[in-house]
Parts: sequence; C-alpha cells; structure tokens
Amino acid sequence: MPERISFPNGTFSWVENATTGQDAAKRFYTELFGWDYEDSPVGDGIYYSMAKLRGSYVAAIAPQQPDEAAAGVPPHWNSYITVDDVDAVSERVEELGGTLHAPPFDVMDVGRMSAISDATGAVVYLWQPKQHIGAGLVNEPGTLCWNDLATREPAAAERFWSELLGWRFEQVSQEPAYWTIYNGDRSNGGMRQLGDELGPNVPAHWMVYFGVESIDTTAETATNAGAQLHVPRTQVPAGAFAVLSDPIGAPFALVEGAFDD
Repeated sequence: MPERISFPNGTFSWVENATTGQDAAKRFYTELFGWDYEDSPVGDGIYYSMAKLRGSYVAAIAPQQPDEAAAGVPPHWNSYITVDDVDAVSERVEELGGTLHAPPFDVMDVGRMSAISDATGAVVYLWQPKQHIGAGLVNEPGTLCWNDLATREPAAAERFWSELLGWRFEQVSQEPAYWTIYNGDRSNGGMRQLGDELGPNVPAHWMVYFGVESIDTTAETATNAGAQLHVPRTQVPAGAFAVLSDPIGAPFALVEGAFDD
C-alpha cells in the first residue's frame, strides 16, 4: 500500500523544496498536485510548509537558506534518506570520500539529521526519525515516487553508497547509461550518467520524481502556470517521464506508469 508509518534504513523518505518564492511555489504545486499545507513557524516570520494530500504529509516547501542564495545556488528539491543511526552513518562519510556539510543535529523533537554529499559531490540529507517519519503517502499520483542520481562518476558513486548504506546497483541500459539502486530486495531509486546535455558546469545532483496519471496533461498544466519543460515525455521500459522546472526555478520530474508499493 502507498501509506507509510515507517521507512527501512537506507530508504528515501522525504523531499523538500528550498525556494526563493515560497508562496508562489505553494500555489504552483497545489495547482499541479492538489496539495494543501500546514505551516509551522521556524523563525521570525519564517514557516516550514508541510504539503498534504488527502490528510497525509507528502513533501515540504521552505525558504531557501540565505547562504545558499548568496552563493548563487538556484532553488531546488532536497532528498532525505532514512537511517537508523545518523551519527554512526555520518561518521563514515568522509572516510569514504564524501563531504559532511552539517554534522548531525536535532530538529526539535521531530528527528535528527545531517547534510552530506557523496564522493561525486551530490548533496543529500540523512534523517533519523523521531516524531516525523517522512512522507505518509508515496508511490501514487501527487506523491514522491522515485529519486535518481545524475553523476559524471557513476563508479565512484556506486562505491560510496554501497559502502555507506549497502545499496546494490544493477545496470539496466547502456545508452543512456542507467542503473537501478536496490536497498535490500526493493528498488530505491536510480543513477544515470550525467553528460553535458544540461551544460558542462551542472554538478552531480539528485532528481525528485512525482507520480502523475498523465504526463501530457500535468506538463501542460505546469507550463501554463509558468514552469519550463526541459525534457518532454520520454518513454522508458517502466513507463514514461518528463523533466521540468517550477516557475521559481527548481527542477523536478514527473513519472507515469506502474508505481512500486
């Protein structure tokens, strides 16, 4: 079933949009996916907006950190991976060639987290849940369905994640090069070879995929609302996908097909 009350160690469990236009982003994703929001104050006039679908938390939209904006980092979606012991996992990041950007810290009583990048530079967050497990609904239209890593160094990324979380990588296509990532016996995302199709300076990154019933219909709604379509509907063995950026500039993907419960 798509409902979740917990996530196994090593599983993607949450996504958040770090944006410079929080109100505009909320309106856009409401139009796209039917989300409503629960706003929690996290500072003076600052809110963390928890997106909900049919009463379940599915994602968040939050103001981008000032230091990121000052450094020229564009709006983006962050991916979170549940771990049983964030301190123990974070301790191994640098010895495996990654970077620990923020050591583990408590987020009030909702969880404990750290910010890391793998050996190829792709940033991701580790999450040890307390009151907040992550998404309560996944793998259906309007919710998180997939995360994949785009990197120019797939072999280095595979070594890093295999050692850190025990993930297994299975190559499923040569051109374009793509791997399915398994956490135990369940698919847990993918990895693709990043070329210069998006420009030579695009860094390694994780892409967030949301399920939809119709890519064509959803992409039309998105572009009419100010989004940009970067990769039109593309058929793959498991279904179809498209890549867009929202009106504020955060890239995301749509996926249509059989969703893994």
